[in-house]
Amino acid sequence: MTGEENELLARIGPGTPCGELQRRYWQPAALSEELPAGGSPLPVKLLGEDLVLFRDESGKPGLLGLHCSHRGADLSYGRLEDGGLRCIYHGWLYDSRGRCLDQPGEPGGGEHKDQIRHPAYPCVECAGAIFTYMGPGEPPLFPNYEFLTAPDDHCFVIKLFSECNYLQGNEGNIDLAHLSFLHYNSRVWDAEPMHREEGLNRRGIAPEMESCEVELTDYGLRSYKVRQYKGSDHYFLFMTEFVLPSFTTFFGQQYRNDQSFSVNWHVPIDDERHWKYTFIFSRTGPIEKEMTRRQRAEVTPEYKPTRHTANRYLQDRASMKHESYSGIGFNFQVQDLCVTEGMGVIQDRTTEHLTSMDRSVVLARKVLLTAIRDLQEGREPANVVRDPGRNFFALDTCADKVPGSRPWKEHVLENAKRLPRRS
Repeated sequence: MTGEENELLARIGPGTPCGELQRRYWQPAALSEELPAGGSPLPVKLLGEDLVLFRDESGKPGLLGLHCSHRGADLSYGRLEDGGLRCIYHGWLYDSRGRCLDQPGEPGGGEHKDQIRHPAYPCVECAGAIFTYMGPGEPPLFPNYEFLTAPDDHCFVIKLFSECNYLQGNEGNIDLAHLSFLHYNSRVWDAEPMHREEGLNRRGIAPEMESCEVELTDYGLRSYKVRQYKGSDHYFLFMTEFVLPSFTTFFGQQYRNDQSFSVNWHVPIDDERHWKYTFIFSRTGPIEKEMTRRQRAEVTPEYKPTRHTANRYLQDRASMKHESYSGIGFNFQVQDLCVTEGMGVIQDRTTEHLTSMDRSVVLARKVLLTAIRDLQEGREPANVVRDPGRNFFALDTCADKVPGSRPWKEHVLENAKRLPRRS
């Protein structure tokens, strides 16, 4: 990758090519639990813009520019009343569409108030999160992904602060090879047989026994990893899907085909920080939300990790022989942070030496670069949907134990039959 390409994909501020691409899609802005009914307005930063999220008196969320159009006061301190958000500096009142409804310090409530159009972005609330569209013109259709339209008890969402560029987190999801090293621990039951007293295999779960395949989709790409143990009558197949603009599906209950999966959605705050939203979804039944929350703990009330650079992620080097390959416990989220944040706030990809197991990362970059080029040349990017007839497809993923006599492509096609209809 050239330095120019690296900058093109990493920079997401207003007016940048990738920033303009990100704004063509609906993106998570906050968790619903961050904005309870009657709660205070919430200052947020998305795609390099300072914003304020609020609920009007009917409970409808609205997203406005943070600074009042009058004299620039911070609207997150505003009053929630009269159908909108009122600035405490001079009482200007804005609704969720950015219209100025009242200027009480002016004769007649503001002779020219109708000329004010404060920055405002539409919001949709579902699956425990509030989404927004920050692009120009009419928004595309809100995507009918299964995990966003499922019954409330079939989906759970949480988020995690990441002190690095969004692309590092996103590419960490796409990189299936690292699962056999960074996340390798004594609880993984499908690892190559070993004597427990000898500890973890220093060369990973299955050294020299894995291969990678990739294929393009209309909305991103699929990545496959095949793990074949010598002399075994079966192999393991792992599959994930990268979906534009910046999320990836993951298998749910580890190594169980129970039709559940997770989505890691990386939303840029600015060039050097992002939020990782994780949606956990099940097709077959309710999710135990509080248990899931406890399992994904190690975060502060502000959704920041308790293990971080300053305390070196509480790495326990004594545990690296028998318990955890990384020495960073059993929490995958924290292990990922150690690596993606350790690359620097914006990774210099010009120094990489990529291999055959990095095919999915390489192709994902090409997908993003193609989407940017399409937008620059006046074409709508992939996965921006405006036709209702195309606004549904079932995302897929797996971590399956497959008989050795069954080709992996055949297994994937058979699995697809269980999914809801695809467009």
